[in-house]
Amino acid sequence: MATLKEVLDRNIREGELYEKLDRGFVRCFACGHCCRIPPGQVGVCKVRFNEGGKLYVPWGYVGGVQCDPIEKKPFVHAFPGGLAYSFGMMGCDLHCSYCQNWVTSQALRDPSAIAAPLRATPEGLVREAMRLGARAIVSTYNEPLITSEWAVAVFKEARAAGLATGFVSNGNGTPQVLEYLCPWIDLYKVDLKSFDDRHYRQLGGRLEPILDSIRMIHRLGFWLEIVTLTIQGFNDSDDELTRLADYLVSVSPEGKRFAAAFFKSSGCHVSIYSLGDGSPLASHLFSENLMGWLDWHPNGTWLGLACGPMLLLNWYTNGGFWYHIVTVHELPWSLENYTKFFFAFVQSYQLYVLLSVIFVGWWAF
Repeated sequence: MATLKEVLDRNIREGELYEKLDRGFVRCFACGHCCRIPPGQVGVCKVRFNEGGKLYVPWGYVGGVQCDPIEKKPFVHAFPGGLAYSFGMMGCDLHCSYCQNWVTSQALRDPSAIAAPLRATPEGLVREAMRLGARAIVSTYNEPLITSEWAVAVFKEARAAGLATGFVSNGNGTPQVLEYLCPWIDLYKVDLKSFDDRHYRQLGGRLEPILDSIRMIHRLGFWLEIVTLTIQGFNDSDDELTRLADYLVSVSPEGKRFAAAFFKSSGCHVSIYSLGDGSPLASHLFSENLMGWLDWHPNGTWLGLACGPMLLLNWYTNGGFWYHIVTVHELPWSLENYTKFFFAFVQSYQLYVLLSVIFVGWWAF
């Protein structure tokens, strides 16, 4: 039986994002590593490789597909309420230990993370997206930059069919790949994982290429949304988040920035730290604070229990990009904690809407 690598190595074509060097070496420009790859070897991503002085890249398969609300990407402010048809391949240029798409992104690093690839064509993916009523088609599940040639092939078909297109990416790009993608991508979400180069090196990358890419994505006119997953003890210090906030303001200083809220957890207790006038983060990040909205229901906030208690917090600049913080609360699974989140859900009015729909349906029939 063929190994996953052997299967993937048959689903390839020559890449476009590279240059030939001396002695059969090639330089790949798909991600910020800019790997100099000798003949017979692979890049950091494990899926782009040098064979006979040519760079070969993934083609003609998907590691997963799904059609669901676009907010799940999360693109919180692009086509709200619409569906996004998501597809992904295999491999990643980083190796985050907390990756929620480990089975596809790390399949070639972790034998237990194998996800079988499925043969696909750009036309077939777009046809299925249209059948399901999607508003956009999005490359996600693995790092899409390392499979950019395939994504562009899909997006050309999608554009012809009237679909919007998007990337959900770690942002570890290069000028070459972003210019290559620019004509074919509408929406670009960057996971800004930290604002400390030491932390990025733990994940297998560097901070500088991500920051350079965010500036270039903004300058090129993509619809840009940025997400930071704050992880206790890793990237959630006030100093790091303040420096991150300073950087975001420097990217788009003219926009008005609205605060939702910021949540931290301690043990099995959840406390709320609002970003009022006295907050050091608020003074750096926000030009206006609309704290009157806020309780357990900041505007646009959702609550999910599927993968552990999680809160998505968001704000934006009308100068060109949206920014979100996702805070993971490491809470023990207990009746007490389920009760807390149930009442948070009630106060967010989502339950009221659900009960209203049930009542109207019962009354009508």
